[in-house]
Amino acid sequence: MAVSLAFANLAFQFNVKVVENPMCFGLAPTQLPYLCKERRRLPFSRTIIIPGASSAPTIEDGSQNDTGAIPTPKVIIDQDADPDATVVEITFGDRLGALLDTMNALKNLGLNVVKANVFLDSSGKHNTFSITKASTGRKVDDPELLEAIRLTIINNLLQYHPESSSQLAMGIAFGVEPPKQVDVDIATRVKVKDDSPDRSVQHVKQQLLKGRLYFCGSLLFVEAADRPGLLVDLVKAITDINIAVESGEFDTEGLLAKAKFHVSYKGKAISKPLQQVLANSLRYFLRRPSTEEASF
Repeated sequence: MAVSLAFANLAFQFNVKVVENPMCFGLAPTQLPYLCKERRRLPFSRTIIIPGASSAPTIEDGSQNDTGAIPTPKVIIDQDADPDATVVEITFGDRLGALLDTMNALKNLGLNVVKANVFLDSSGKHNTFSITKASTGRKVDDPELLEAIRLTIINNLLQYHPESSSQLAMGIAFGVEPPKQVDVDIATRVKVKDDSPDRSVQHVKQQLLKGRLYFCGSLLFVEAADRPGLLVDLVKAITDINIAVESGEFDTEGLLAKAKFHVSYKGKAISKPLQQVLANSLRYFLRRPSTEEASF
């Protein structure tokens, strides 16, 4: 997938090539054209504009005089915490304010912030949002839109907290201090195991009560060097070998991305041989050198 970034009017722009069958969390690849009726078929090449924050003299209700060690920014997108909404959590030590500009930028993506919460612990201040699609009132299940949410939040972090650039992969192009390069061989970790019985029972009850499909499957853990478009690329790489992505969590922790996906094969847990195929495929995909298409 070719990804390009352009910086104009405080916004990210990147092009995403869409595979022939759209990917939707919670549905097997062969079921997508029939069950995702709310989604219109996308053109093969799609441009997504990431809304930027409006210019402001302050740093999104935060302090401009922060000193000391720069904390690790964290952006968590959780599809498991709430059956009706996508939960987003943002942490950057104690430097974040109310994030009103971030919420407005998310609304510009066609999303509703139905609930917001703030709590403190030893790691800092945590801002959480429960997000739904404005058109349907349901949680976000499109990987492209989930990636747009992630990049929108990181965009605002870089604009209002430029000191975060040394801790974020996108800081290499748009930050005041570029980050150190991450060794992809060291950073890449892939693990597959059977889903926990406790989680499965609870999730089955939730899904049945709401009349939704449920996949009893496996857990896939991925850790890799972060880059724009990584969430979309991971889901595509998984579905390309006919494995369905039900739901999951995608965390950006500084220069690293950590993902946990609930996956299945034909509605069942993935067999050990197929687990090995999936792990090897993702390791190869994440470690291979990136080459521009224009070079061929």
